[in-house]
Amino acid sequence: MSRIIALGECMVELSLGEGGAGRIAYAGDTFNTAVYLSRLGHDVAYATAVGADDPFSRAILALMAEESIADDLALRIDGRLPGLYAIERDASGERRFFYWRNEAAVRDYFDRVDVDGLRAAFLGADMVFLSGISLAVAGERGRAVLSELLADARAAGVAVGFDPNYRPRLWTDAAQAKAAAEAVIPSCTHVSVSGPDAEALCGVSAEAVAQAWSAHGAEVIRREEDRTVAIHADGAADILPPGPGAAKVVDTTGAGDSFNGGYLAARLAGASAREAVEAGRRLAGVVVGHPGAIIPKTAMP
Repeated sequence: MSRIIALGECMVELSLGEGGAGRIAYAGDTFNTAVYLSRLGHDVAYATAVGADDPFSRAILALMAEESIADDLALRIDGRLPGLYAIERDASGERRFFYWRNEAAVRDYFDRVDVDGLRAAFLGADMVFLSGISLAVAGERGRAVLSELLADARAAGVAVGFDPNYRPRLWTDAAQAKAAAEAVIPSCTHVSVSGPDAEALCGVSAEAVAQAWSAHGAEVIRREEDRTVAIHADGAADILPPGPGAAKVVDTTGAGDSFNGGYLAARLAGASAREAVEAGRRLAGVVVGHPGAIIPKTAMP
């Protein structure tokens, strides 16, 4: 069993159904991955911030406990609330997102956290996992602190996983997001990026981005829209053709997050990069057949 620290934001998810009815759940990119890593047998802690006395924060902490995710790195902040997002889906399962997150508690995380304690937690882990959203909500000061912590962790032999997960509305512009990603890439051992995200973030082909990032020593998994996956490592690219698609696509929310969970869990368990990609594909193929980012435990492959 590996010790993993995932860092980011768990939000209130309002899923819009027929007639305007809504279903409340709790999700976030790195949180979703943390759930799947925990379900796949790893010891996971989640570094985040929530409110101190509201029903939504209590529900997030209860969900962490239910999923066996440690909350010792989760701050409770008086007077703050988690962020919220709503999802509208079309008939094919594709989504539109609407966010309320500017005042979310997680934005104060690096102003409140014991940095030395967080560094010790990172150094005691087998892997630290974060995303471009983690970097965005950390703010400029938080990103500077986080870059140092990740460099220290990598130097100590801790694996670092990263999904750039580019969301333009969280950044001033693509240049700011690219600079933030490239500040942490040298500390990364595993990078998982969608082709469209890589191109939007860096303004060049996804293949060129993956090659450049892998030159820093990371294993870069490039996921394309046609379900082709390329593994970039040691100056070469291993191309995996599209695998079998999901039997039925209900909701693509969490597809990349669950892929990351399956892939990283397999790599930490000693699987080859190809085997880990197939593990990620299998899990994501099940997840997109269910509504929401986190599927019932009974549906886990």
